[in-house]
Amino acid sequence: MQTTFTPEQLADPAIARSNKILRTCVHCGFCTATCPTYQVLGDELDSPRGRIYLIKDMLENNRVPDAKTVGHIDRCLSCLACMTTCPSGVDYMHLVDHARAYIEENYRRPLGERALRWLLARIIPYPGRFRLALLGAKIGRPFARLMPDRRLRAMLEMAPKVIPPVSRNDDPQVFAAQGERKMRVALMTGCAQKALNTDINDATIRLLRRLGCEVVIARGMGCCGALTHHMGKVAESHHAAAANIAAWMAEKRGGGLDAIVINTSGCGTTVKDYGRMFEGDALADEAAQVAGMAMDISELLMKLRVPVGADKGLRVAYHAACSLQHGQQIKTFPKELLKRVGFEVVEPADSHLCCGSAGTYNLLQPEISAQLKARKVQTLEAKQPDLIAAGNIGCMMQIGSGTGIPVVHTVELIDWATGGPEPRAISANWP
Repeated sequence: MQTTFTPEQLADPAIARSNKILRTCVHCGFCTATCPTYQVLGDELDSPRGRIYLIKDMLENNRVPDAKTVGHIDRCLSCLACMTTCPSGVDYMHLVDHARAYIEENYRRPLGERALRWLLARIIPYPGRFRLALLGAKIGRPFARLMPDRRLRAMLEMAPKVIPPVSRNDDPQVFAAQGERKMRVALMTGCAQKALNTDINDATIRLLRRLGCEVVIARGMGCCGALTHHMGKVAESHHAAAANIAAWMAEKRGGGLDAIVINTSGCGTTVKDYGRMFEGDALADEAAQVAGMAMDISELLMKLRVPVGADKGLRVAYHAACSLQHGQQIKTFPKELLKRVGFEVVEPADSHLCCGSAGTYNLLQPEISAQLKARKVQTLEAKQPDLIAAGNIGCMMQIGSGTGIPVVHTVELIDWATGGPEPRAISANWP
């Protein structure tokens, strides 16, 4: 793709990076075949290729974004399926990130949208606030149909039937390895996950300890910054990321760290990008070190000796979270691990397509999200599984709201198969 940025524009490192990305695109259109929003809406401007044209025009002309351009970019899930498909290697992830930051800085949204985005950024990254919000939503859920705004209805409908009590395992502390210590790892406990499902971190800690890991919950760690990052709120996302970098580097300098393990793939994609986020910043070196230590739980388990298990007699439909299969290019590890411990693993048709969760997308774009959820649930249920497994809390909540089949985190199943308790999601659904 030809670009016409001026030398003055290219002096801006962000513009220079985006120019390089834009020039990689050859207009082939392969991305349209795997873009969920294009599949649903059928509009070229709601495909990666169409959005690339809009972003190029907006940045080259240094213009104030218009509502149409913002709408098409807002409808992007950042599922990154286009990057997996693209034969030219277009770095769409960082291009759309730049576009969102540009929009946030140069476009004034309607009051209702500004208020909603402000609310989400002030609540979801903070587990205490989010837990209170979930309690309020649970009370208001019976009245959801009375809400005139579909986004407000989606927020009320998001509240789970049961809000788990706080797990003290998420407090800053060190869990000793059982038997010989093989590794010392920091566990990222997340933010929304701590309010929505405390069993995932508990299962991760139990499993890693049994496999010889000393598990550290670092003091000062918090939200990875993904939520505000995808809203284009650069200062807020970088502030959250910087706090994590400081927390984990303090542990590395203290007791040492072999890895930073992450069991929410959306967070993992962002943490692994810290090096890029802080390019040219005083934190660049430490950010790159943290990004280099970050591992999805499935990556770490492949390095450890997970014991082979007997046949469990259970069929598990594996849902591949976009942030894992496209964002981190981890496609086989979770399935290999589930098979290793004794589960039959099946995959739905169109497993590359997003379930519609995508961070806060199901709250900001509820109509499109609902269509994608219905498609995903239909393909999963078609496999007639006993259980559905996923590696991302957002996907679990999204799919779980559309099916009666128990939805369980992959690590919970591996923990159960290797000596841990039966996941509560199973006992709550099965008689």
